[in-house]
Amino acid sequence: MNEPSSQATSPAMPEDTEANADQTFFRVTIRAPIHKVWAELTRTDAILPFFFNSVCDTSGLKEGAPVRMRSKDGKYTSVVGEVLEFEPPYRYAHTFRFTSLDDPPCVVRYRLKEVDGGTEFTLINENVAAGSKSEKYMTQGGTFITTNLKALVETGKPTMGGRIALFMMGLFAPFTPKRCRSEHWPL
Repeated sequence: MNEPSSQATSPAMPEDTEANADQTFFRVTIRAPIHKVWAELTRTDAILPFFFNSVCDTSGLKEGAPVRMRSKDGKYTSVVGEVLEFEPPYRYAHTFRFTSLDDPPCVVRYRLKEVDGGTEFTLINENVAAGSKSEKYMTQGGTFITTNLKALVETGKPTMGGRIALFMMGLFAPFTPKRCRSEHWPL
């Protein structure tokens, strides 16, 4: 990719598109040490603005553990999955399914690599059903996550656009479908 590494990329395929046709990559360089980026990515004790103001709920970030992304009040669960890979501070992967949709689960991978000037962060979506609502949401979400994780780690707050989007999502929270209530998605 020939784009500047300091900006989040829109979905971009690696050079070997034939071997990676079922993957979408989002990559950004964050001006911070790898351990700082990893710590923010794997927090389970706070609201995560770059994950749409969700809280990561899990019995422990380790292979085989369930993981849920819940609203800050715990009433709703937006995403469910299971940890597939957890190798601090370089690799983390989990299955991923939106609770509001009937689309099949897919896989989300996070890769961190130390580079000059900081940490290269790559989010990879794998095996997302083509043409599905999940594909649409995850394409938009990949850009939001990489851009706002970078801003949060570097400045302590999401981008202005991210803050506006989070505010608007908060206004629509009362309209969350009943099927997303956390009692339907126990840990």
